[in-house]
Amino acid sequence: MKIYLVFCGLLFFSFLGAAQQKTAFQTSSPWIPQIDVRSDMAIVYGTGDRKGMTFEQRIQSWRDHGYQIAFMTGIAWGSYFDYFLGNWDGKNHLGVGQVTMKGDTIWHGHNMPYIVPVASFLEYMKTAVIKRVIDAGVNRIFLEEPEFWARAGYSEPFKEEWQKFYGFPWRPQDASPENTYLSSKLKYQLYYNAIREVSNYGKAYAKSKGIYLRIYIATHSLVNYSSWMIVSPEASLASLPGIDGYIAQVWTGTSREPTYFDGQKKERVFENAFLEYGSMLSMTAPTGRKLFFLTDPIEDWPRDWADYKRNYQATFTAEILYPTIDNYEVMPWPERIYTRPYKLANSDSAVLIPKYYSTQMQVMINVLNNMPASTNRVTGVGSIGVLMSNSLMFQRFPAHDGYNDPQFSNFYGQTLPLVKRGVPVQTIHMENLGYASTLASVRVLVMSYSNMKPNSPAVHERLANWVRKGGVLIYCGKDDDPYQSVMEWWDTKGKQYHAPSEHLFGLLGLDPHAGTGRYPVGTGAVYVIRQDPKEFVLQHDGDGGYLDVLKKAFEADAKAGPLILKNSFYLERGPYDIISVLDENADQAPYTVRGPVIDLFDPQLPVLAAKTVNPGEQALLYDLRRIKDKMQPKVLASASRIYDGKAAGRSYSFVARAPVNTLNSIRVLLPSKPAEITVTDSKGQSVGGVESSWDPTSNTEYLGFANSPDGLRVNLTW
Repeated sequence: MKIYLVFCGLLFFSFLGAAQQKTAFQTSSPWIPQIDVRSDMAIVYGTGDRKGMTFEQRIQSWRDHGYQIAFMTGIAWGSYFDYFLGNWDGKNHLGVGQVTMKGDTIWHGHNMPYIVPVASFLEYMKTAVIKRVIDAGVNRIFLEEPEFWARAGYSEPFKEEWQKFYGFPWRPQDASPENTYLSSKLKYQLYYNAIREVSNYGKAYAKSKGIYLRIYIATHSLVNYSSWMIVSPEASLASLPGIDGYIAQVWTGTSREPTYFDGQKKERVFENAFLEYGSMLSMTAPTGRKLFFLTDPIEDWPRDWADYKRNYQATFTAEILYPTIDNYEVMPWPERIYTRPYKLANSDSAVLIPKYYSTQMQVMINVLNNMPASTNRVTGVGSIGVLMSNSLMFQRFPAHDGYNDPQFSNFYGQTLPLVKRGVPVQTIHMENLGYASTLASVRVLVMSYSNMKPNSPAVHERLANWVRKGGVLIYCGKDDDPYQSVMEWWDTKGKQYHAPSEHLFGLLGLDPHAGTGRYPVGTGAVYVIRQDPKEFVLQHDGDGGYLDVLKKAFEADAKAGPLILKNSFYLERGPYDIISVLDENADQAPYTVRGPVIDLFDPQLPVLAAKTVNPGEQALLYDLRRIKDKMQPKVLASASRIYDGKAAGRSYSFVARAPVNTLNSIRVLLPSKPAEITVTDSKGQSVGGVESSWDPTSNTEYLGFANSPDGLRVNLTW
């Protein structure tokens, strides 16, 4: 075979793909060739003008390179210096910052506090930010991270909002559990109101301009916010008519938060990510709103490249194990990833992203451009759910006598014993119980009021009705924490329940103080375990009794078949095989996939006869056996985005685009071994340094060469 690198004259080809918004990235940078990631949409961050470049020019720089445009900005913080320092209305607004018990403002950056969303700030957001963005012709806005720190709640603006909301003077949250609960509930409501007001304004103003505006919320998961002691509206936002969807902000930084399991506290990145993505799916799926899954090839805290790679594979695998989601934010801040040096493993040397990692990363994000939604399900028992609520965020800080939940273990006690045994447990948001689809696929539901509380009696009415019709409920908890008696619906306005479970048990026909045991209810059943779920994971082998009850509930009462415990998750999704093998499991056997398969976590894209995945590892494979027409040329995997593919006679050509200073790795399916390969740039100039090798077992050609954002034309003839 000969490789010809020849001058072919001026080539004309289009880089504009179909007008889809399947993949995106967020950036505060104008277009530069180092970060030309080639997703469908560039989400431009912040309205700030730069030296020599306005916000509008920054947007246009991405439009000029073929991107659809969206906008993102913080709703709880941001570079709003004209507001904070008084240039906007002549008043200094640094006093709107969130303040701790010690009187310290919580800062996101210099002169950039986390905000109590008071009326002046909302007016600024509407008229100085949202209006300008719409005037620039943007029709998609992402409001990022509506966050109120649990440790805050002591500023004068917050005290004023307390008086308006509750009708009585502010109470310090450190004084009692009830004050903590009420403080968190107000924080939640303030950002709910803020997003409602800003989104309503944006929709109305855009409509007046003849623009159909979509507004999304970019937010961490309820799992993470609860763990990190942050309060946010989360699930309630899905009910707002002005909100069109979410970005699930899950990445190594959120998922490496240590958890307890089997008495050991450590990082469990894959398992945590799996639960985080699941909670975001649960939050949005019944509403029909659009959901993007995010992951990040690095993270906010400086680590080394080997750490980033290992944990990126874990979080990436977790996100694509949810087959109904096929919209992705492929990375935040590509300028950080491609142009900032980080450490090498076992070294103090810092370097730009290694070529092997940028190639692998680009293969992975281009997989997302092609990842199909699927009706297939991840292997394992998928009909067990764990109930969640926004009130999980209300009991996290500060600590009070009589309540301790280390590392959010009351949640992980219900979920990790299942995930670690290969059970793809669902998380169910009680705020969505009003949707018929919320419990449609759930046969056994686990819940506890040890770390959350119900937001209304309607929650109990819906649960009781579900059990009477055949559902099986497992209630875990001692109900002795001090939050059981906070000022809420179950102990006010004539109700005198000492714990919310008493109201639920009454509707189920149980003794309000029912002890450990099984109770038939209608055609369903209730199991009561008088242990707080944290006990299942804080102690070695602490989950045995919990699993025994689950097995009885699932097999004998729900009659849902055997409760299969294993050490892996597997999903077939289009041509892709997605595998995660779990450690800390009695079964330490590896998982083997028979080939031929392309290993998409290997930047060389090798074709393997078999792939073995060991405990604690993940894999993403392209299964060549599922190619329907092996005579039709096709790019199967690439560290670039592929455009303008054309097969004619005994030739196949395409254009590959990717950031400069990166290396491409491509595997192409062909009817037979190519006799000639030419690679030319956008000016028709030949490209040197092309690697090529033929794999006869799979009829695929491997190509490697330096990438170009201007596009490289590849032509193969046979």
